[in-house]
Amino acid sequence: MSQAPSSTAPPTWGRPAADPGAGWAVVDVETTGFRPGQARIVSVAALAVADDGNVERSVATLLNPGVDPGPTHVHGLTAEMLEGQPTFGDIVDELSDILRGRTLVAHNVGFDYSFLAAEAELVGAELPIDSVMCTVELARRLALGTENLRLETLATHWGVTQMKPHDALDDALVLAQILKPTLARARDRKVWLPLREVGRRHWPNGHITHDELRPLKVLASRLPCEYANPGLYVPGRPLVQGMRVALSAEVVRTHEELIERILHAGLAYTDLVDQQTSLVICNEPEPDQGKGYQAHELGVPLLDDETFMGLLTHVVGGTDIEQFCDTPAESDQYTLF
Repeated sequence: MSQAPSSTAPPTWGRPAADPGAGWAVVDVETTGFRPGQARIVSVAALAVADDGNVERSVATLLNPGVDPGPTHVHGLTAEMLEGQPTFGDIVDELSDILRGRTLVAHNVGFDYSFLAAEAELVGAELPIDSVMCTVELARRLALGTENLRLETLATHWGVTQMKPHDALDDALVLAQILKPTLARARDRKVWLPLREVGRRHWPNGHITHDELRPLKVLASRLPCEYANPGLYVPGRPLVQGMRVALSAEVVRTHEELIERILHAGLAYTDLVDQQTSLVICNEPEPDQGKGYQAHELGVPLLDDETFMGLLTHVVGGTDIEQFCDTPAESDQYTLF
């Protein structure tokens, strides 16, 4: 079955924290298990948050999943408590009003997004989600110095009181309170926000599917670059669009942040180190293993991540790759054999 035509515009990832946005939809779900489509949502909370971090309105409710509630010892919800509660189909329109025009935000957003998408598809609904942001990844970029990045740890770091862990509404409220100072810190440090574009597909039979939120590394490694590879990076000279950049494990910044900046600059991300690789980002000058070592063996230059980020302020334009197009002249004749 073919899908309906969709936009072919290349996706974009990440944006500077100082750039204005359309606001956030802070979401938390509690579920009967860990596999979307099989496990179900038993509680959901969504808060409409302005771009400055202030909560504007919300929706929060228990849901009757129609199945065993699962780990009651985690979320505290029993079958008796969920009996008579609305289904996801009953609240999807109200939830969509919160999500529309905003970026979905969650702590480990892949989990919450995938469950919301699975529930929507089960009831034939479309969630108006165009972008998502993970606060775990954002906190990692800020290097807050916390022992870990769990919600309760970040709440303590920012002085936010958590009343009822693993309660959807309380977790969403805590995350919304954490989001405001986190965004301010990101602006102060000129950090990019880890926004990810997502979309929906409309099929000829009327069915709607929501994009799977795959790791950025996987997507970027398969993404064609519109510029020709100019070859090896020459130390002391600018980066050139089309250069193929690989990442080693020995970096300070997260791989996701570096990949965002690679793609935004018109460079190409590669998961391999070979003769076509232009440079490898590696903070170890004499690596003895991994991609840095492979680069050293092949004569591929190494750059530490801070130097690389500095070079992104002036990237030289690359050579466009002309798309092959076989367009016959109007006078061409077709011969039947």
